[in-house]
Amino acid sequence: MNVLLIAGLGPEYPNRSLLAGSAFEALCAPGGFPARSAEVAQLAALRAGTPGGSLPLLRRREAASGIRAVSSVRLQHVERDDESATAPHLTTFTVPAILEAAGVDHDHFPAEGIWNGSDTEPSGPYDVVLLSTTFMWDRATPAKAVGWVAERFPTTTLVLGGQYSNLKYQQILDAHPFVRYVVRGDAEPALVPLLDALRRGEPVGDVPNLVRRDPDTGRVRLTGIRYADLEALPSPAPSGRFPVIPYESMRGCPFTCKYCSFPAASPKWRYKSARKVAGDFARYRDEHGAQYVKALDSTFTVPPTRLRALLPMLKETGVAWEAYTRANSISDRSVVDALDEAHCRALAIGFESMNDTTLTYMNKKVKARANRTAFELLARSSLHYFTSFIVGYPGESPELYDDTRKFLVDEYEGPFALYVFMLNDETMPVWQDAERFGLRVRDADGDAGHWSHVGMDSDTAHRLQLETLREVRWKNDRAMHRTWQRDYELPLLPDRSVEENSRVEKLVDRLGMASADFPDPATAADRRAGLLADLAAHGVTDHREP
Repeated sequence: MNVLLIAGLGPEYPNRSLLAGSAFEALCAPGGFPARSAEVAQLAALRAGTPGGSLPLLRRREAASGIRAVSSVRLQHVERDDESATAPHLTTFTVPAILEAAGVDHDHFPAEGIWNGSDTEPSGPYDVVLLSTTFMWDRATPAKAVGWVAERFPTTTLVLGGQYSNLKYQQILDAHPFVRYVVRGDAEPALVPLLDALRRGEPVGDVPNLVRRDPDTGRVRLTGIRYADLEALPSPAPSGRFPVIPYESMRGCPFTCKYCSFPAASPKWRYKSARKVAGDFARYRDEHGAQYVKALDSTFTVPPTRLRALLPMLKETGVAWEAYTRANSISDRSVVDALDEAHCRALAIGFESMNDTTLTYMNKKVKARANRTAFELLARSSLHYFTSFIVGYPGESPELYDDTRKFLVDEYEGPFALYVFMLNDETMPVWQDAERFGLRVRDADGDAGHWSHVGMDSDTAHRLQLETLREVRWKNDRAMHRTWQRDYELPLLPDRSVEENSRVEKLVDRLGMASADFPDPATAADRRAGLLADLAAHGVTDHREP
């Protein structure tokens, strides 16, 4: 049986629209915005003096879809063969590990080749195509991917899996008759039995975790759920040696935040033991050259009993790592010190709001005070941190949101993201509050991007988002919203300190966004001139030809 796996990032990320009107937007579309050509040339020509010579400040990531360490971490002793190697995302080597363990030969094609084109496409023919939807978040993306497969391999059996299809299987099967099966939940118990049944031409009704059409009625049928034993199964690893490797220590989530569909995607919360996690880190170090592990779990720092047992073990491995956590897990200085000693280098936290009423609406089970405590502890530590916020959660009014805005503008320091509330998932528990909050959806494109509730509508939320980000950009020298940075190498100045890189990144952010933030060309030009002078103080200059 010939099998093709298509996995990788989606074509877009939700906040890219925030670059509209900026030089960053034009830089990503050469020739597409001639009115901003001078600003684009200016950004592209920025260079900094380094011990090795002049270095372009904005360097496109060679593997923008790959996993990388947080920018403040300097990887050491990287062998030449590994220097440009970037580990694939977790899905991209988890599914191959399942197939290889069962002796199933397969080809892999990066999903980025569908969105961006590829010089080399898989030739086929393939009996089965496996398409990961993990990094898809709207209807248009799977539609394009399914069409791409159908055009090239019209006789194949197309099987979808991953987060998006896990939640949207009914919608996908209704819209795309070419999709034959959807694996929901864990792939380990389902994928190989499905392939075996297809190879033998046998019925698939006994294959667990499967969504299919009834061959007689056309109705969608679901088989029973079976969960993978994460403790018993070997943890997957990429083929080869990579300085940075992604990791999964749990599935599901013990919390019930109403904006999140994690529990619906994997209702049973399961996690690996501290001993297994530490053993995996050591194996990645010894067998794959890992210096840094990115734990991608919903909340790596729970349960507390595992964390307390795990941190001393991770200290012994010597492997740096980062993870997601909750604010109330970072409760005092001793926790931060223990994380630091265990080689934790970065934490990502969803603060979501700085207003207790809004946090209660979300069922976050965290107070604004806990958010502020975590921020203050991390800001005084050597750990890198990244926080995220939401504007427009059902029930939140502009007045309630103002606590978040003030915190970002007046107090916050460090990188962050601010998202407009997204309502494109029918499994989100917030729908239980639809009547309470007068929740209405104007579903023009099928992705529920246009909504209203008693507090505000989506247009107001987008306006508040833009206004907040502009205020933060020009009034707060210490806070940095992350959007354009995704496409470029970080740190911008590899030979400089974290502090200096933060200052330079802020100046570049203002420089690239000036035309979007100041519609008057003269005002924008004056701003850019001042920013170039500030950059010159850091040895960063415009190297365009006179």
